[in-house]
Amino acid sequence: MTWNENGGRLGEEFFTPGSSSFTEFLAAHRPELLSTRRILPDGVRAADDQVPHGTTVLALTYRDGVLIAGDRRATMGNLIAQRDLEKVHPADDYTAVAFAGTVGLAVDMVKLYQVELAHFEKIEGTAMTLDGKARRLATMLRQNLGQAMQGLAVVPLLTGYDPSAPEGGRGRIFSFDVVGGLYEKTDFHAEGSGSPYARGALKKLFRTGMDRREAALAALQALYDAADDDSATGGPDLHRRIYPIVSVITEDGFERLPEPETERLSREMVEQRRARPDGPNAAP
Repeated sequence: MTWNENGGRLGEEFFTPGSSSFTEFLAAHRPELLSTRRILPDGVRAADDQVPHGTTVLALTYRDGVLIAGDRRATMGNLIAQRDLEKVHPADDYTAVAFAGTVGLAVDMVKLYQVELAHFEKIEGTAMTLDGKARRLATMLRQNLGQAMQGLAVVPLLTGYDPSAPEGGRGRIFSFDVVGGLYEKTDFHAEGSGSPYARGALKKLFRTGMDRREAALAALQALYDAADDDSATGGPDLHRRIYPIVSVITEDGFERLPEPETERLSREMVEQRRARPDGPNAAP
């Protein structure tokens, strides 16, 4: 029973002890509100040219924590559906999630995940561990399995700063497959149709102990390489002033790089490409 159905009062379900999971609460009492439960009719499959898809996102660790970035393009088949899509979002103060895949479902899933983490903290009185956050997101992906098998897949990339790591506070990166498989990555990773090219660039450019500026430039170079070979990935648009989203998570929390900083680094990177179109060589 909802607020309105009960004369302005909360229903019994709000006072019944249960799980600290907000998604499990919705699944039990209002499953129709979960986008992951909406299945296409039998025999119907989503087509790539009918639904906007977003790529490419990547993450890498650096001296102070972890950096996560994404291009801004969404496509429907051979069409550009959106040029300024935001694929990188804070999940809480020390965690961020980026996505590739079906845009509508991904945006809903990110919003639900943000509520899930906040709800857990309010119920339990403490924040979820980073490993717990990764497992919870994997569970949400498994709930989307039916839609993923019909072509509406979401592939997130999760990053966070873990102050309780045995070797001291550090940034961590988690990837997922469409059925909810969970994998922790070392140093860097990328998802989306441009990810093979982005990972190839990061394999060349990544080195341990980079500062924030060096890490941001490496991410921008990797996204540029992805856009150079993958039509679904958008590079920096200097004329429209649309640049990749770059965010960092450190012991001070989540921070999205200011637009002027991202623009300055993007223009510097594009200028470097004039002299070396294929990008910088690996550091010795």
